[in-house]
Amino acid sequence: MVAGERSGVGKTTVTLALLAYLKRQHLKVQSFKVGPDYIDPMFHQYVTGKPCRNLDPVLTSEVYVQQCFGRNIQDVDCALVEGVMGLFDGVRFCNPPLPPFERGGFNPPLPPFERGGFNPPLPPFERGGFNPPLPPFERGGFNPPLPPFERGGFNPPLPPFERGGFNPPLPPFERGGEDDSDKCFPDFASTAHISRLLNLPVLLVLDCSRLSASVAAIAHGFVSFDSTINFAGLILNRVGSDRHLQLLQNSLEYINLPVLGVFRRHQNISIPDRHLGLIPTDEIPNLDRIINNLVDLAKTCFDWEKLLPILKVKNEESLHFLSRQDSPDKSINFPKLVVKNFDKKRSEILIGVARDRAFNFYYQDNLDILEELGAKIVFWSPLKDENLPEGIQGLYFGGGFPEVFAQQLSENVFVRKAVKEAIILGMPTYAECGGLMYLSEAIIDFNSNSWEMVGILPTTAVMGKSLKLGYRQAVTNINTPFLAANTKVYGHEFHRSELTEAPPIPLYKMWRVDEEENQSQATFEGWNFYQVHASYLHLHWGNRIDIPRRFFNPFE
Repeated sequence: MVAGERSGVGKTTVTLALLAYLKRQHLKVQSFKVGPDYIDPMFHQYVTGKPCRNLDPVLTSEVYVQQCFGRNIQDVDCALVEGVMGLFDGVRFCNPPLPPFERGGFNPPLPPFERGGFNPPLPPFERGGFNPPLPPFERGGFNPPLPPFERGGFNPPLPPFERGGFNPPLPPFERGGEDDSDKCFPDFASTAHISRLLNLPVLLVLDCSRLSASVAAIAHGFVSFDSTINFAGLILNRVGSDRHLQLLQNSLEYINLPVLGVFRRHQNISIPDRHLGLIPTDEIPNLDRIINNLVDLAKTCFDWEKLLPILKVKNEESLHFLSRQDSPDKSINFPKLVVKNFDKKRSEILIGVARDRAFNFYYQDNLDILEELGAKIVFWSPLKDENLPEGIQGLYFGGGFPEVFAQQLSENVFVRKAVKEAIILGMPTYAECGGLMYLSEAIIDFNSNSWEMVGILPTTAVMGKSLKLGYRQAVTNINTPFLAANTKVYGHEFHRSELTEAPPIPLYKMWRVDEEENQSQATFEGWNFYQVHASYLHLHWGNRIDIPRRFFNPFE
């Protein structure tokens, strides 16, 4: 697992370099991404040729995260998970959205030999072992030895049991478990949380661009913060020179944690971004050159002798590890399909999924679940196609960047009219975020230009500077084609547009996941017109197969 001390330290660059090199060695590689992100997985898939899988226990569940990981590592040589934000950055989520039988401690720590052979935890005395007082001659001579009582007298060495005592490991129930207090540590759905769920070793990426010896303090802080995390080593990123590297290595000698990679400052491997993060792969003409550069760097920047055994998947051991992850009342298995046989429909229906440069925010699991339920997915382009695919019986619009391609979408009058006519005639339609914007009357872009859209929803989407971002818990106010009234779901918002008109009867009332369900603090959004379910809320269907199953209801 590739983790960072914070956002922006280079996790994605390091991950892509690892994936690209492994793929160039003709290895079958499966990648995963922690959290709700859509764009990083596009880069993973571009490199590996396999869909990247999101691991998000807020949008799904802890059990589903384990199942998803277990299913997708069975036929590959290597597996790699890219983390999210900083290692411990998550949410305060003391009541995860799991069925009752799945709640509570289904993932006890495993003995070292059951860790899939990846990297057994370090013995206790090696954690932060750099911190015992050193003999004077080891201080490099630039710091004359101080008399014993003056050794950092303002900060005397702590007794052994207090080392890292400011952050003792939290009891299990406080780590996003079932705790009604406000004191649970806010790392639910963090990279650390996922590493504990899957017992994966962590490669910690450190941005070294503005520090030298202090890197040791940062590394020690992360390693000593949570003794349940299995750190495999460090990746030093943005190292400026040989002298800079020497200073970093001298400092890190006192930490019993190997440096497994060193990345120098390279401007030619930067990936362009814009208002919602990285620019998607379809819009980067020189992406192959960037990937090739990463492969060349990876050959010499990583210690492959030590890294490769960590990345290798030993399927028998991994399956043994995963099969031991039992909830108190229900054994968890890892079937090839996530949909039970009785959920599958005998007759196949055609679902038109809008996918092009304007609409490309889809969780691969959502598409897989549709197919497992019996649907045949037909991809089409609102940018280029002049009509809807023949014979489709449902429409699925994911998010994306309709605001960037608003002029082209508007100029494709024929398909806009075809979509509107199909919806008026009763076609079941599911739309998220960018899809909602496309179904509105118009999009006003960042330059204040107005572009006509489908016109089913009587509102206009206006782009702005304010970003709405975060996990949400939502309860449906009304029956929709895809959710019954008073149904609770967990989703994610990520957009810079606002609607000029509110829906007459909002689809959802919503709160942040760490908020109480207080009516006075709720926000209201979402539209239900004809057989349309349209909302800014992104949903993962891994734990909610009832949502896509409703595509089939009109045909039963």
